[in-house]
Amino acid sequence: MSSQQGQGKREIPIAEVNRLIDFVNYQEGAVVSRRLVHRAAGTVTLFAFDEGQGLSEHTAPYDALAHLLEGEAEIVISGKPLRATAGEAILMPAGQPHSLKALSRFKMLLTMIRS
Repeated sequence: MSSQQGQGKREIPIAEVNRLIDFVNYQEGAVVSRRLVHRAAGTVTLFAFDEGQGLSEHTAPYDALAHLLEGEAEIVISGKPLRATAGEAILMPAGQPHSLKALSRFKMLLTMIRS
């Protein structure tokens, strides 16, 4: 597969320098997301959470790396609460229930690894 295949018009431009936090904007009372990369091996999605917003407990079939780009969040994995701030990352294991809540507005890069 060439690097151009699978490249949707909403994906991140290839072979360019990109400022990730500018690809999504905060919206009052909402969670906003934008998929930057979608390949058979995995996806990379950028999220913007308004303060107090979150994702309810769920599971995913693959490991996922949550990397905070700005702000602060609480991520609960199998009942264990973890606080993360800009520059920190948490690996959420496949099959374990997890949830996210914005302690302040935050942006997160989520890398889903399909293997």
